[in-house]
Amino acid sequence: MKIATWNINGVKARIETTLTWLREANPDVVCLQEIKSIDSNFPAEPFRDLGYQVTTHGQKGFNGVAILSKSSVEDVMIGLPGDDDDVQARYLEATVSTANGAVRVVSLYLPNGNPIGSEKFSYKLSWMMRLEARMKALLAEEMPVAVAGDYNVIPTPEDAKRPQAWTNDALFQPESRTAFRRLINLGYYDAVRATAPGPDQYTFWDYQAGAWQKNDGIRIDHILLSPQAADRLDSAGIDRETRGWEKPSDHVPVWVELTI
Repeated sequence: MKIATWNINGVKARIETTLTWLREANPDVVCLQEIKSIDSNFPAEPFRDLGYQVTTHGQKGFNGVAILSKSSVEDVMIGLPGDDDDVQARYLEATVSTANGAVRVVSLYLPNGNPIGSEKFSYKLSWMMRLEARMKALLAEEMPVAVAGDYNVIPTPEDAKRPQAWTNDALFQPESRTAFRRLINLGYYDAVRATAPGPDQYTFWDYQAGAWQKNDGIRIDHILLSPQAADRLDSAGIDRETRGWEKPSDHVPVWVELTI
């Protein structure tokens, strides 16, 4: 089972790019972020034509997550538990079932948190505490789990071409990185780092200042695997070439292949 995640930065603006990549990469499950569309306006038909079931948790103009799956989708959960007042569309969870087994899949779009010291940063940290609680609960189910998405966290200095440029950014604050490490310390595995340690593993290049041309990237899109999923990990990767396509997202797809 090939599971991918991609912040597409607007489904309507990026639909042809997304469809092209789907035809080439042929993932079984895709977690999308920043679809920037309400559910009723999501252009589901082109994805269904490629064989995907479409599940969305949308919001007008910004945020929004989706799960596309070629296999049966069950037990859908919309929204991250822990705050009934949180109306932002950032979390979607479902079980993808095949004849050989099932995987619990999460598509998440973690808050950016900028500027530091604002309510947005407090919201980011509280959201990460809620995520930690949910990921702990998922471990208790003792099944393969893939928590995929745009985490808006640069875990280590090695995950940025110029880490010094991010010292005043919410993505690289000690509090953000510590919260991310707490997720790992629950028992999850960072799929990309499990297969490709070392520098130059980036998933985001800003549109500004020629970041793509200079390879001035950061790694903020991650797939965290439960022990049961990590035991089935065959490979993982980053499809960075999509950043050089016409009308690209500033993020690129990240994927894992699991033996199910």
